[in-house]
Amino acid sequence: MPRGSSSKRERQYEHIKESAEERGASERRAKEMAARTVNKERARSGEARSASRTSTQDMSSSRRGGKRSHTGAEGPTRDQLYAEAKRRNVEGRSQMNKSQLKKALGK
Repeated sequence: MPRGSSSKRERQYEHIKESAEERGASERRAKEMAARTVNKERARSGEARSASRTSTQDMSSSRRGGKRSHTGAEGPTRDQLYAEAKRRNVEGRSQMNKSQLKKALGK
């Protein structure tokens, strides 16, 4: 986290990083996603020294995340299902397609 960042932003960073790792992202990718999200939120709220136009005028990362949630018509992605199957130690998961993963997870 940047020097002078608030404890709220540090908690936000850790939460985003842990959530990404739980969904199956590598530690490196999880750190990158968390840093980008927190930096964008800092820019939107005026906490950052400089901010790009897309950071301040684009939709907020929390709203974008809500649009990507798996409540849509197709449900969770295959990668999300695979990550859950991995957490539950489902055998043969690497050979399964999306519908087979859904069935194995009882969805």
